[in-house]
Amino acid sequence: MTAKKSVRKGSGDNRVTMGVAGCFGYVLFAESSRHSVDLRGTYEIMTLGAGRGACRRRANMHRNLVLLSLVLSWTLATGAPSPGDAPPAWAYPVNPPNLTVPADDGTPLHVPDSEAAFTLTQIRDLNFSPDWHPGDHRPMPEVVARGRKPAVLACGCCHRADGSGGPENARLAGLPAAYIAQQMADFKSGARKTSVAGRNPGLMVDTARAITNEEIEAAAGYFSALMPRSAIKIVEAANAPKTRVVDWHLAVALTAGTEPLDQRIIEVPVNIEQFERRDGRSRWVAYVPPGSVQRGKKLVTSGGGKTVPCGICHGPDLKGLGPIPGIAGRSPSYLMRQLYDFRAGVRGGSGSAPMKPAIEKLSMDDMISLAAYAASLNP
Repeated sequence: MTAKKSVRKGSGDNRVTMGVAGCFGYVLFAESSRHSVDLRGTYEIMTLGAGRGACRRRANMHRNLVLLSLVLSWTLATGAPSPGDAPPAWAYPVNPPNLTVPADDGTPLHVPDSEAAFTLTQIRDLNFSPDWHPGDHRPMPEVVARGRKPAVLACGCCHRADGSGGPENARLAGLPAAYIAQQMADFKSGARKTSVAGRNPGLMVDTARAITNEEIEAAAGYFSALMPRSAIKIVEAANAPKTRVVDWHLAVALTAGTEPLDQRIIEVPVNIEQFERRDGRSRWVAYVPPGSVQRGKKLVTSGGGKTVPCGICHGPDLKGLGPIPGIAGRSPSYLMRQLYDFRAGVRGGSGSAPMKPAIEKLSMDDMISLAAYAASLNP
């Protein structure tokens, strides 16, 4: 038999020439308007001569197909997330479940240019900040040096005594005190989250929920008064060292070798022992794609037709402007996570609103270039 048309006359011109995407879009429009397509008529054509039970089963099947079409139509209309838009593993290193750390044999450990000595147990104590270079900063307040057991960790244990931080967390030195306080409020309220579950911001959330306003004020005032230092060497390269994940960050693999960098940023400490001992003078090298620094400079200074010049908010030299933080000389891995989290909508709070329109059109390559350029500057 010849199938009948299932389009009712008098409901407008529904004769549409379409491919697969257009067909799904048409079904979406028809279902939402409830008048363009006669689903009952289609059902009658499919089930001509069938019993009532078969009719019901086929009607249910057809309804499921329509629902599937709606989902596919939305995906095609809005754009399905591509693998390249997933949180990049190189920017969000997660400790493997089989990660092991050496036992403490009680040996006093050292770092270059310091007379201090600490054991592994002391260095790993989250309520202790190893102070290798006391002359690099003024005396730490109690919350920075030791925190407050059991819930408030020592700020310096992760962010270092001099606020230099590392690729796994934020550099706090030189940030506006009001900005630091606002981030603690955002962690506490749940407005600031991470795109990859299981990463260490959980420690920040727990601390933010237990810390007092007085402790926040003391820590924010201390870190904001410190001068940030240059600690990152940017290298444009087609290849980078093979890496492993150690304590939420990347390090050079135990087996030497290189691999294609592709569209990644590989940031590793120059001296892994110095870094793991939480020395604020540690340095890193970040391998970035060839040409990314110049592309990032164009985006930062002109917007490149995709965004606004970053200097409008972060200052012409990207060193900050009023309560807005500086991004010059920051870890490119950290910058990449923040850009991605803003774009993904998981980093909220009062400061996120201006960022949303600035990054919504940026591709993964754009964000890599921005991070590479900003990291190449002196803080």
